[in-house]
Amino acid sequence: MRNHGGGYTIRSVSAQPTGKTGNLLKMNHKRPITILFALLLGLLSMPVAACAAKCLYISSYHKGYEWNDGIERGMENILHGKCELDRFYMDTKRHREKEYGKEIALQAKAYIEQSSPDILIAADDNASRYLIQPYYKNSPIPVVFCGINYTVKPYGYPYNNATGMLEISPIRPVVKLIKSQFRKIKHGIYLGPDVISQHREFELNRERYASKGIRITPIFVKNMGEWVAGYNKAQQNSDLLIIGNNGGIENWSDKEARKTVLTEQSIFSVTSYDWMNRYAMLAITKVPEEQGEWAAKVAVAVLAGERIKRIPIIANRRWNIFTNTTLLNMGEIKLPRHLMLKAIKVSL
Repeated sequence: MRNHGGGYTIRSVSAQPTGKTGNLLKMNHKRPITILFALLLGLLSMPVAACAAKCLYISSYHKGYEWNDGIERGMENILHGKCELDRFYMDTKRHREKEYGKEIALQAKAYIEQSSPDILIAADDNASRYLIQPYYKNSPIPVVFCGINYTVKPYGYPYNNATGMLEISPIRPVVKLIKSQFRKIKHGIYLGPDVISQHREFELNRERYASKGIRITPIFVKNMGEWVAGYNKAQQNSDLLIIGNNGGIENWSDKEARKTVLTEQSIFSVTSYDWMNRYAMLAITKVPEEQGEWAAKVAVAVLAGERIKRIPIIANRRWNIFTNTTLLNMGEIKLPRHLMLKAIKVSL
């Protein structure tokens, strides 16, 4: 159903009544044993999903945001046939104000109380920031989180009723490559939207690169015009461009980004987001499906009786490699052969 008061979408899954149940109502009330036997047969023949546990997926963002959709795909593959899956989208990528976050969290809390799920799966930082930490820390309902950037410290995890998977970008292999192949690089710029998750992502990049003697400074932007200006500034003032995601950038335009990159790019560029691989020479990316698959498997285990406090918090372990042949050829840059053989080739 759609709630018209909060700017988010809820999709509820409910079992449909079968024809057998309807037919039972027409049976003779003077034959109780026959009625009971028929009722039992009817219940046994109903779809498993009708009796399944209820899982509620709380997304920090909106349906259609690519990272969010990848988590959901991974989760759906595992939960199909095992859990009745409901969804609540907080939409805090497009509505970044703290007051909105607090209000939508109250609406999510009300929906949880109304729908009584058996377990919560909370994706990305804001679900924990605004909903789980204030209202469900050490509560009776189990919580599996995923997609939290870099550290769980801001939300006070671990809880007695929660576990999860961190989202950490594979920065170390990129830094290692840069130090071996581009020894003249001393300063890079991180270009991303002005949102909390990207501030955290920048800090992780800054630490990793600083450990190898490379200084990283940020350019955080709010809209497409600022992104284009930031991209151009990076070409003039740094040796390396690290491209963050585009979630939260107002009036984002793939056409404008493509035009900018094709006309302005002059330095080596990398990204950790697979949907941004069109705009960077090299992408070593996190896999959102991994987050969803792991969270769903843990949910199934907990629903089967596993104690959630015994399941440790872990970090993601998989990544993909993409090379952008268009941009590499334009920059006349050659990457190691072993990397090129492993990489998925993309173009702009």
